[in-house]
Amino acid sequence: MTTASEARPGVNVGPTSEFSLFFRVQAGHERDIREDLRKLQTTPGYRPGDYDLPIATIHEARFVLFDNDTRLLFATSFDGPWDAYMEDFASTPLQLFDSVFRHVEGYGGLPDIAAVKDFILGAQATAAAYARNYGGTVKEIRKAARVNRAFQQVLDDPEAAQALAQPALKPLLDEAADL
Repeated sequence: MTTASEARPGVNVGPTSEFSLFFRVQAGHERDIREDLRKLQTTPGYRPGDYDLPIATIHEARFVLFDNDTRLLFATSFDGPWDAYMEDFASTPLQLFDSVFRHVEGYGGLPDIAAVKDFILGAQATAAAYARNYGGTVKEIRKAARVNRAFQQVLDDPEAAQALAQPALKPLLDEAADL
């Protein structure tokens, strides 16, 4: 059993950590895993353009089959500590990912959080390098997008012209014009 003070794999940049898992696909499961990944990609929250992944701290997630579909990479980045991410991962998304993981070596189902952590730690490799092109947590980025949408509504409202003429709003308007 691991303790909270133990170092966890993954490189941190600010509040965000990278997460890279490498698996061997069971012989004869190459076609099935590709099909199950296709099905996962059509699940709400995972479809291209759906920005509501079941784990609200994930920035992105991707599965990559390589070496003639005999190996699988699962890579993501998330906000917060590793153990909190594992708690989230062990809930709803894990049920979805079960259809994928059942095709990899070493997977025997994940009956509890300890089994989830052991399975993940057995596959996780720390990136040799990791960088981000933006700051902020997923929560902060989503809030910024909501504020931007609301501000754009204000800009589009002719009744806001007088308020927007106030000198105190110039820096905000200058920033909004730079999109």
